[in-house]
Amino acid sequence: MVHGVELYGNTEQAWKGAKAMETMTRADEQMDVAVKNPMRVQPGVARMRELTPAQRRAVMFAQQQVLKAQAAKKARDERAAARERMWQDEEAGYAKSRPAAVQNVAAESEAHDVSLREAIGHVLRDLRTRDRRTLREVSEKAGVSLGYLSEVERGQKEASSELLSSIADSLGVSTAQMLRMVADYLDSVNER
Repeated sequence: MVHGVELYGNTEQAWKGAKAMETMTRADEQMDVAVKNPMRVQPGVARMRELTPAQRRAVMFAQQQVLKAQAAKKARDERAAARERMWQDEEAGYAKSRPAAVQNVAAESEAHDVSLREAIGHVLRDLRTRDRRTLREVSEKAGVSLGYLSEVERGQKEASSELLSSIADSLGVSTAQMLRMVADYLDSVNER
């Protein structure tokens, strides 16, 4: 009898069984000790002593990446807040000076007829500013240079139908909707 196990027939199997029982008993004893004396881990301190140098470098790198991502998010949020304040200030200024602006448009339209390219530019700029989007955002999405889009909005350049379609799509309207808006704008200017 070895450790309470009687040896019958195949002594090798019995020996292996006895060894397994002994191993299981040791594992149970170790678990009891671990439960009675849990390892004290300080908050924020991972078990760095148990890591290999390569693992430590990986942990440090991951921590640096997290810090960089947090800093980038904070900067992005600050830029968005500044842009929002700018739009609010611009809207407040626009609301105060709007009657004068309407009179200026009426005076300009009386002085000369509004051309189609000027009407298209006016509508495109109006769509873009209503969505609070920058020239850069729209130009990148439409695949048009920023300078060219600016000239189209100011009525200095005539855009091809393909470019108008691309710009309208980037502004979230169909070409037909944009052209209807241009027609409505021209009608309103001609009524004055």
